[in-house]
Amino acid sequence: MSKLRTAVVLARTRWGWRPRTRAALERYQQRRIRAHLRFLRARSPFYADVRTLAEAPVMDKQTMMANFDALNTVGVRRAEAEALALAAERSRDFTPMLGNVAVGLSSGTSGHRGLFLVSPADRDAWAGTVLALTLPPGLVGHRIALFLRANNALYESVRSRLVDFRYFDLTVPVGQHLADLVEYRPTILVAPPSVLRLLAGAGSRLGGLQRVYSVAEVLDEGEAESLARAFGQQHLHQLYQCTEGFLARTCEHGVLHLNEQHVLIEPEWLDERRFTPVVTDFSRRTQPIVRYRLNDVLVARRGPCPCGSVLRAIERIEGRADDTLLLDGRVVFADLVSRAVIAADGFTEYAVVQTGPDRLQVQLDELAAAPAVGVELDRLWQRLGLAAPAVEFVPYAADPGVKRRRVRRDWQGTADAAVRDRRVGDRPSGPGGAVR
Repeated sequence: MSKLRTAVVLARTRWGWRPRTRAALERYQQRRIRAHLRFLRARSPFYADVRTLAEAPVMDKQTMMANFDALNTVGVRRAEAEALALAAERSRDFTPMLGNVAVGLSSGTSGHRGLFLVSPADRDAWAGTVLALTLPPGLVGHRIALFLRANNALYESVRSRLVDFRYFDLTVPVGQHLADLVEYRPTILVAPPSVLRLLAGAGSRLGGLQRVYSVAEVLDEGEAESLARAFGQQHLHQLYQCTEGFLARTCEHGVLHLNEQHVLIEPEWLDERRFTPVVTDFSRRTQPIVRYRLNDVLVARRGPCPCGSVLRAIERIEGRADDTLLLDGRVVFADLVSRAVIAADGFTEYAVVQTGPDRLQVQLDELAAAPAVGVELDRLWQRLGLAAPAVEFVPYAADPGVKRRRVRRDWQGTADAAVRDRRVGDRPSGPGGAVR
Protein backbone atom coordinates (compact mmCIF):
# COMPACT_ATOMS: atom_id res chain seq x y z
CA MET A 1 0.00 0.00 0.00
CA SER A 2 2.90 2.36 0.83
CA LYS A 3 4.42 2.43 -2.68
CA LEU A 4 0.97 2.55 -4.29
CA ARG A 5 0.06 5.61 -2.21
CA THR A 6 3.29 7.31 -3.21
CA ALA A 7 2.73 6.50 -6.88
CA VAL A 8 -0.83 7.86 -6.82
CA VAL A 9 0.27 11.15 -5.22
CA LEU A 10 3.20 11.41 -7.63
CA ALA A 11 0.98 10.94 -10.69
CA ARG A 12 -1.71 13.31 -9.42
CA THR A 13 0.84 16.01 -8.55
CA ARG A 14 2.94 15.73 -11.69
CA TRP A 15 0.28 15.20 -14.34
CA GLY A 16 -3.02 16.04 -12.65
CA TRP A 17 -5.12 19.18 -12.40
CA ARG A 18 -3.35 22.52 -12.21
CA PRO A 19 -5.13 25.79 -11.43
CA ARG A 20 -5.23 28.22 -14.33
CA THR A 21 -6.21 31.24 -12.24
CA ARG A 22 -5.65 32.48 -8.70
CA ALA A 23 -9.40 32.29 -8.09
CA ALA A 24 -9.47 28.60 -9.03
CA LEU A 25 -6.51 27.92 -6.76
CA GLU A 26 -8.13 29.71 -3.83
CA ARG A 27 -11.41 27.81 -4.26
CA TYR A 28 -9.46 24.55 -4.26
CA GLN A 29 -7.56 25.56 -1.10
CA GLN A 30 -10.77 26.41 0.74
CA ARG A 31 -12.36 23.04 -0.16
CA ARG A 32 -9.28 21.20 1.11
CA ILE A 33 -9.15 23.27 4.30
CA ARG A 34 -12.82 22.62 5.11
CA ALA A 35 -12.27 18.86 4.71
CA HIS A 36 -9.08 19.03 6.76
CA LEU A 37 -10.78 20.83 9.64
CA ARG A 38 -13.54 18.21 9.69
CA PHE A 39 -10.86 15.54 10.13
CA LEU A 40 -9.09 17.50 12.87
CA ARG A 41 -12.31 18.11 14.83
CA ALA A 42 -12.71 14.33 15.06
CA ARG A 43 -9.05 13.43 15.78
CA SER A 44 -7.24 16.34 17.44
CA PRO A 45 -8.46 17.45 20.91
CA PHE A 46 -6.85 20.85 20.33
CA TYR A 47 -9.04 21.53 17.28
CA ALA A 48 -12.22 19.85 18.54
CA ASP A 49 -14.23 23.09 18.41
CA VAL A 50 -12.57 24.78 15.41
CA ARG A 51 -15.01 25.00 12.49
CA THR A 52 -13.34 27.64 10.31
CA LEU A 53 -9.73 28.57 9.71
CA ALA A 54 -10.31 32.01 11.21
CA GLU A 55 -11.21 30.33 14.52
CA ALA A 56 -7.86 28.52 14.68
CA PRO A 57 -5.24 30.34 16.75
CA VAL A 58 -2.01 31.48 15.11
CA MET A 59 0.80 29.50 16.71
CA ASP A 60 4.57 29.19 16.73
CA LYS A 61 7.02 26.51 17.80
CA GLN A 62 6.69 27.30 21.50
CA THR A 63 2.89 27.08 21.34
CA MET A 64 3.01 23.84 19.38
CA MET A 65 5.41 22.22 21.82
CA ALA A 66 3.34 23.38 24.80
CA ASN A 67 0.22 21.76 23.26
CA PHE A 68 1.97 18.83 21.59
CA ASP A 69 -0.07 16.05 23.25
CA ALA A 70 -3.46 17.62 22.41
CA LEU A 71 -2.47 18.70 18.90
CA ASN A 72 -1.36 15.46 17.29
CA THR A 73 -3.97 13.02 15.98
CA VAL A 74 -2.24 9.74 16.91
CA GLY A 75 -2.02 10.02 20.70
CA VAL A 76 1.76 10.42 20.91
CA ARG A 77 3.07 12.05 24.07
CA ARG A 78 5.73 14.72 23.88
CA ALA A 79 7.95 13.05 26.49
CA GLU A 80 8.24 9.75 24.62
CA ALA A 81 8.69 11.44 21.24
CA GLU A 82 11.40 13.73 22.60
CA ALA A 83 13.24 10.83 24.25
CA LEU A 84 13.26 8.86 20.99
CA ALA A 85 14.38 11.84 18.91
CA LEU A 86 17.20 12.76 21.29
CA ALA A 87 18.41 9.16 21.39
CA ALA A 88 18.51 9.16 17.59
CA GLU A 89 20.54 12.38 17.58
CA ARG A 90 23.10 10.89 19.94
CA SER A 91 23.36 7.49 18.25
CA ARG A 92 22.98 8.82 14.65
CA ASP A 93 20.56 5.93 14.10
CA PHE A 94 17.36 7.50 12.77
CA THR A 95 15.43 4.29 12.05
CA PRO A 96 13.54 3.74 15.38
CA MET A 97 9.89 4.86 15.39
CA LEU A 98 6.98 5.04 17.82
CA GLY A 99 4.89 2.24 16.39
CA ASN A 100 4.63 3.26 12.74
CA VAL A 101 5.13 6.98 13.40
CA ALA A 102 8.48 8.57 12.52
CA VAL A 103 9.78 11.18 14.96
CA GLY A 104 12.17 13.99 14.06
CA LEU A 105 13.87 16.81 15.91
CA SER A 106 14.14 20.25 14.33
CA SER A 107 17.51 21.94 14.34
CA GLY A 108 16.51 24.66 16.78
CA THR A 109 18.22 27.54 14.93
CA SER A 110 15.38 29.80 16.07
CA GLY A 111 16.35 29.11 19.68
CA HIS A 112 13.57 26.59 20.37
CA ARG A 113 13.89 22.90 19.64
CA GLY A 114 10.88 21.29 18.01
CA LEU A 115 9.49 17.82 17.33
CA PHE A 116 7.67 16.55 14.29
CA LEU A 117 5.65 13.38 13.72
CA VAL A 118 5.00 11.68 10.39
CA SER A 119 2.70 8.69 9.83
CA PRO A 120 3.12 6.23 6.92
CA ALA A 121 0.30 7.95 5.02
CA ASP A 122 1.83 11.41 5.51
CA ARG A 123 5.25 10.02 4.61
CA ASP A 124 4.02 8.46 1.38
CA ALA A 125 2.15 11.62 0.39
CA TRP A 126 5.24 13.73 1.08
CA ALA A 127 7.47 11.39 -0.92
CA GLY A 128 5.07 11.40 -3.89
CA THR A 129 4.82 15.19 -3.83
CA VAL A 130 8.57 15.74 -3.55
CA LEU A 131 9.38 13.26 -6.32
CA ALA A 132 6.74 14.75 -8.61
CA LEU A 133 7.97 18.32 -8.15
CA THR A 134 11.72 17.78 -8.03
CA LEU A 135 12.66 14.96 -10.43
CA PRO A 136 13.87 16.03 -13.88
CA PRO A 137 12.11 14.70 -16.98
CA GLY A 138 12.52 10.95 -17.09
CA LEU A 139 11.49 9.68 -13.69
CA VAL A 140 13.38 6.40 -13.57
CA GLY A 141 16.97 5.68 -12.60
CA HIS A 142 17.81 8.72 -10.49
CA ARG A 143 20.28 8.61 -7.63
CA ILE A 144 19.72 11.26 -4.95
CA ALA A 145 22.57 12.32 -2.66
CA LEU A 146 21.29 14.20 0.40
CA PHE A 147 23.65 16.11 2.71
CA LEU A 148 21.92 17.12 5.95
CA ARG A 149 22.60 17.29 9.66
CA ALA A 150 20.12 14.52 10.46
CA ASN A 151 18.40 11.77 8.52
CA ASN A 152 14.80 10.66 9.01
CA ALA A 153 12.39 8.02 7.76
CA LEU A 154 10.68 10.88 5.91
CA TYR A 155 13.70 11.35 3.67
CA GLU A 156 14.31 7.62 3.29
CA SER A 157 10.77 7.27 1.95
CA VAL A 158 11.80 8.70 -1.44
CA ARG A 159 13.76 5.50 -2.14
CA SER A 160 11.73 3.42 -4.60
CA ARG A 161 11.91 1.62 -7.92
CA LEU A 162 12.14 5.04 -9.52
CA VAL A 163 15.04 6.41 -7.52
CA ASP A 164 17.85 5.42 -5.19
CA PHE A 165 18.72 7.56 -2.20
CA ARG A 166 21.83 7.97 -0.08
CA TYR A 167 22.18 10.10 3.04
CA PHE A 168 25.49 11.81 3.86
CA ASP A 169 25.79 12.82 7.52
CA LEU A 170 27.06 16.38 8.04
CA THR A 171 28.39 15.55 11.50
CA VAL A 172 31.15 13.78 9.54
CA PRO A 173 33.65 16.11 7.80
CA VAL A 174 32.51 16.70 4.23
CA GLY A 175 35.90 15.74 2.82
CA GLN A 176 35.43 12.21 4.12
CA HIS A 177 32.33 11.83 1.94
CA LEU A 178 33.91 12.85 -1.36
CA ALA A 179 35.13 9.42 -2.49
CA ASP A 180 31.74 7.83 -1.70
CA LEU A 181 29.91 10.68 -3.45
CA VAL A 182 31.94 10.35 -6.64
CA GLU A 183 31.52 6.56 -6.61
CA TYR A 184 27.75 6.92 -6.07
CA ARG A 185 27.47 9.12 -9.20
CA PRO A 186 24.33 11.03 -8.14
CA THR A 187 22.00 12.48 -10.72
CA ILE A 188 20.52 14.81 -8.06
CA LEU A 189 22.53 16.51 -5.32
CA VAL A 190 20.77 18.12 -2.33
CA ALA A 191 22.76 20.10 0.24
CA PRO A 192 22.94 23.43 2.09
CA PRO A 193 24.79 26.13 0.11
CA SER A 194 27.69 26.17 2.60
CA VAL A 195 28.19 22.44 1.91
CA LEU A 196 27.76 22.88 -1.84
CA ARG A 197 30.68 25.32 -1.69
CA LEU A 198 32.84 22.61 -0.13
CA LEU A 199 31.71 20.09 -2.77
CA ALA A 200 32.11 22.47 -5.71
CA GLY A 201 35.69 21.37 -6.33
CA ALA A 202 34.40 17.87 -7.08
CA GLY A 203 31.80 19.20 -9.53
CA SER A 204 33.77 18.12 -12.59
CA ARG A 205 33.92 14.56 -11.20
CA LEU A 206 30.11 14.41 -10.88
CA GLY A 207 29.41 14.36 -14.60
CA GLY A 208 26.01 12.69 -14.33
CA LEU A 209 24.41 15.49 -12.31
CA GLN A 210 21.07 16.66 -13.72
CA ARG A 211 19.97 18.91 -10.85
CA VAL A 212 21.53 20.50 -7.80
CA TYR A 213 19.23 21.68 -5.00
CA SER A 214 20.11 24.18 -2.29
CA VAL A 215 18.31 23.58 1.02
CA ALA A 216 18.25 24.52 4.72
CA GLU A 217 20.18 27.82 4.51
CA VAL A 218 19.75 31.24 2.95
CA LEU A 219 21.27 31.43 -0.52
CA ASP A 220 23.34 34.57 -1.10
CA GLU A 221 22.79 36.77 -4.12
CA GLY A 222 25.32 35.65 -6.73
CA GLU A 223 25.98 32.41 -4.86
CA ALA A 224 23.39 30.56 -6.93
CA GLU A 225 25.12 31.53 -10.18
CA SER A 226 28.62 30.58 -9.01
CA LEU A 227 27.48 27.23 -7.64
CA ALA A 228 25.50 26.47 -10.80
CA ARG A 229 28.65 27.06 -12.85
CA ALA A 230 30.73 24.88 -10.52
CA PHE A 231 28.38 21.94 -11.01
CA GLY A 232 27.73 22.55 -14.72
CA GLN A 233 24.06 23.47 -14.23
CA GLN A 234 21.92 26.07 -15.99
CA HIS A 235 20.21 26.92 -12.68
CA LEU A 236 20.85 26.12 -9.05
CA HIS A 237 17.47 24.94 -7.81
CA GLN A 238 16.09 25.56 -4.33
CA LEU A 239 13.80 23.62 -2.01
CA TYR A 240 12.11 25.45 0.86
CA GLN A 241 11.53 22.48 3.14
CA CYS A 242 11.32 22.77 6.90
CA THR A 243 9.76 21.02 9.88
CA GLU A 244 6.47 22.72 9.01
CA GLY A 245 6.27 21.32 5.49
CA PHE A 246 7.41 21.37 1.87
CA LEU A 247 6.74 25.04 1.21
CA ALA A 248 8.38 26.02 -2.08
CA ARG A 249 10.58 24.92 -4.98
CA THR A 250 12.05 26.46 -8.10
CA CYS A 251 10.45 26.19 -11.53
CA GLU A 252 12.28 25.57 -14.79
CA HIS A 253 13.19 29.27 -14.92
CA GLY A 254 14.89 29.12 -11.53
CA VAL A 255 12.15 31.12 -9.78
CA LEU A 256 11.00 29.99 -6.34
CA HIS A 257 7.23 29.32 -6.11
CA LEU A 258 5.22 28.59 -3.00
CA ASN A 259 3.72 25.09 -2.94
CA GLU A 260 0.17 26.41 -2.72
CA GLN A 261 -1.56 23.29 -4.02
CA HIS A 262 -0.62 21.68 -0.71
CA VAL A 263 -0.32 24.61 1.71
CA LEU A 264 -2.07 27.92 2.32
CA ILE A 265 0.27 30.83 3.03
CA GLU A 266 -1.17 33.87 4.85
CA PRO A 267 1.42 36.68 4.52
CA GLU A 268 2.06 38.95 7.47
CA TRP A 269 3.55 41.95 5.69
CA LEU A 270 6.63 43.69 7.09
CA ASP A 271 6.85 46.21 4.27
CA GLU A 272 5.74 46.41 0.64
CA ARG A 273 7.55 43.20 -0.34
CA ARG A 274 8.82 41.39 2.76
CA PHE A 275 6.51 39.11 4.71
CA THR A 276 6.45 36.43 7.37
CA PRO A 277 4.45 33.36 6.25
CA VAL A 278 1.64 31.84 8.32
CA VAL A 279 1.30 28.27 7.06
CA THR A 280 -1.63 25.87 6.93
CA ASP A 281 -0.75 22.47 5.46
CA PHE A 282 -4.04 20.84 4.45
CA SER A 283 -2.35 17.59 3.42
CA ARG A 284 -0.64 16.73 6.71
CA ARG A 285 -2.69 14.93 9.33
CA THR A 286 -0.50 13.35 12.02
CA GLN A 287 0.83 16.59 13.46
CA PRO A 288 -1.39 19.40 12.18
CA ILE A 289 0.23 22.54 10.84
CA VAL A 290 -2.60 25.07 11.02
CA ARG A 291 -1.93 28.82 10.98
CA TYR A 292 1.67 28.25 12.01
CA ARG A 293 3.74 31.45 11.93
CA LEU A 294 7.23 30.78 10.66
CA ASN A 295 10.15 32.83 11.88
CA ASP A 296 11.26 33.46 8.29
CA VAL A 297 11.29 36.58 6.12
CA LEU A 298 10.35 36.06 2.45
CA VAL A 299 10.61 38.66 -0.29
CA ALA A 300 7.85 38.71 -2.91
CA ARG A 301 8.88 38.72 -6.55
CA ARG A 302 8.12 41.77 -8.66
CA GLY A 303 5.97 40.88 -11.66
CA PRO A 304 4.86 37.47 -12.97
CA CYS A 305 7.17 34.50 -13.53
CA PRO A 306 7.93 33.56 -17.17
CA CYS A 307 6.73 30.02 -16.44
CA GLY A 308 3.14 31.33 -16.24
CA SER A 309 2.29 29.56 -12.98
CA VAL A 310 -0.37 31.13 -10.77
CA LEU A 311 1.50 29.87 -7.70
CA ARG A 312 2.97 32.76 -5.75
CA ALA A 313 6.56 33.57 -6.67
CA ILE A 314 9.12 34.88 -4.21
CA GLU A 315 12.37 36.58 -5.07
CA ARG A 316 14.32 35.08 -2.19
CA ILE A 317 14.21 33.74 1.34
CA GLU A 318 15.90 36.46 3.32
CA GLY A 319 16.37 34.54 6.55
CA ARG A 320 14.75 34.33 9.92
CA ALA A 321 13.01 37.26 11.52
CA ASP A 322 15.74 36.96 14.17
CA ASP A 323 18.34 37.44 11.42
CA THR A 324 18.09 41.22 11.66
CA LEU A 325 20.10 43.84 13.45
CA LEU A 326 18.59 46.14 16.06
CA LEU A 327 20.63 49.32 15.79
CA ASP A 328 19.90 52.82 17.01
CA GLY A 329 16.41 51.72 18.09
CA ARG A 330 15.48 50.42 14.63
CA VAL A 331 15.47 47.06 12.87
CA VAL A 332 17.75 46.61 9.86
CA PHE A 333 16.86 43.70 7.58
CA ALA A 334 19.49 41.01 7.06
CA ASP A 335 19.35 41.40 3.29
CA LEU A 336 20.56 45.02 3.46
CA VAL A 337 23.52 43.97 5.60
CA SER A 338 24.40 41.03 3.33
CA ARG A 339 24.25 43.19 0.21
CA ALA A 340 26.58 45.73 1.81
CA VAL A 341 29.10 43.07 2.83
CA ILE A 342 29.24 41.32 -0.54
CA ALA A 343 29.72 44.64 -2.30
CA ALA A 344 33.32 44.27 -1.13
CA ASP A 345 35.73 41.75 -2.70
CA GLY A 346 38.49 39.45 -1.53
CA PHE A 347 36.61 36.86 0.55
CA THR A 348 34.17 33.99 0.14
CA GLU A 349 32.62 33.17 3.52
CA TYR A 350 31.34 35.69 6.03
CA ALA A 351 28.96 36.19 8.95
CA VAL A 352 27.72 39.32 10.74
CA VAL A 353 26.74 38.90 14.39
CA GLN A 354 25.30 41.58 16.65
CA THR A 355 26.88 41.07 20.07
CA GLY A 356 25.63 44.20 21.83
CA PRO A 357 23.35 47.23 21.39
CA ASP A 358 26.00 49.00 19.29
CA ARG A 359 28.55 46.25 18.59
CA LEU A 360 28.97 43.93 15.60
CA GLN A 361 31.31 41.04 14.99
CA VAL A 362 32.13 40.44 11.31
CA GLN A 363 33.65 37.05 10.49
CA LEU A 364 35.64 36.75 7.24
CA ASP A 365 37.56 33.83 5.77
CA GLU A 366 40.05 36.41 4.42
CA LEU A 367 40.72 39.12 6.99
CA ALA A 368 42.63 41.15 4.40
CA ALA A 369 39.21 42.15 3.05
CA ALA A 370 38.19 43.74 6.38
CA PRO A 371 38.92 47.39 5.38
CA ALA A 372 36.81 47.08 2.21
CA VAL A 373 33.93 45.47 4.12
CA GLY A 374 34.16 48.20 6.77
CA VAL A 375 33.82 50.89 4.09
CA GLU A 376 30.70 49.24 2.64
CA LEU A 377 29.08 48.90 6.07
CA ASP A 378 29.81 52.56 6.85
CA ARG A 379 28.08 53.52 3.60
CA LEU A 380 25.05 51.47 4.65
CA TRP A 381 24.78 53.17 8.07
CA GLN A 382 25.08 56.58 6.42
CA ARG A 383 22.42 55.77 3.82
CA LEU A 384 20.02 54.58 6.53
CA GLY A 385 20.80 57.49 8.85
CA LEU A 386 22.05 55.26 11.67
CA ALA A 387 24.84 55.79 14.17
CA ALA A 388 27.72 53.51 13.15
CA PRO A 389 28.22 50.57 15.54
CA ALA A 390 31.63 49.37 16.66
CA VAL A 391 32.80 46.56 14.35
CA GLU A 392 35.24 43.80 15.28
CA PHE A 393 36.67 41.63 12.49
CA VAL A 394 37.54 38.01 13.34
CA PRO A 395 38.36 34.85 11.31
CA TYR A 396 35.42 32.90 9.90
CA ALA A 397 35.03 29.35 11.25
CA ALA A 398 32.81 27.02 9.21
CA ASP A 399 30.84 24.23 10.87
CA PRO A 400 28.97 22.07 8.30
CA GLY A 401 27.01 20.43 11.12
CA VAL A 402 25.29 23.74 11.97
CA LYS A 403 23.04 25.73 9.65
CA ARG A 404 24.80 28.75 8.23
CA ARG A 405 23.27 32.08 9.17
CA ARG A 406 24.91 35.03 7.44
CA VAL A 407 23.39 37.70 9.68
CA ARG A 408 22.12 37.10 13.17
CA ARG A 409 21.51 38.93 16.41
CA ASP A 410 22.91 37.14 19.46
CA TRP A 411 22.20 40.18 21.61
CA GLN A 412 18.51 40.34 22.51
CA GLY A 413 17.36 43.94 22.81
CA THR A 414 14.43 44.99 24.94
CA ALA A 415 12.87 47.20 22.29
CA ASP A 416 11.88 44.53 19.75
CA ALA A 417 8.13 44.98 20.13
CA ALA A 418 8.35 48.75 20.18
CA VAL A 419 10.27 48.91 16.91
CA ARG A 420 8.28 46.28 15.05
CA ASP A 421 6.64 48.96 12.93
CA ARG A 422 9.79 51.04 12.53
CA ARG A 423 11.81 48.71 10.33
CA VAL A 424 14.59 50.16 8.23
CA GLY A 425 14.83 49.23 4.57
CA ASP A 426 15.01 50.48 1.04
CA ARG A 427 11.29 50.61 0.36
CA PRO A 428 10.19 50.19 -3.25
CA SER A 429 7.96 52.84 -4.74
CA GLY A 430 4.99 50.47 -4.90
CA PRO A 431 3.98 46.83 -4.71
CA GLY A 432 5.07 46.25 -8.31
CA GLY A 433 3.42 42.86 -8.57
CA ALA A 434 4.27 41.77 -5.04
CA VAL A 435 2.23 38.82 -3.82
CA ARG A 436 -0.41 39.90 -1.32
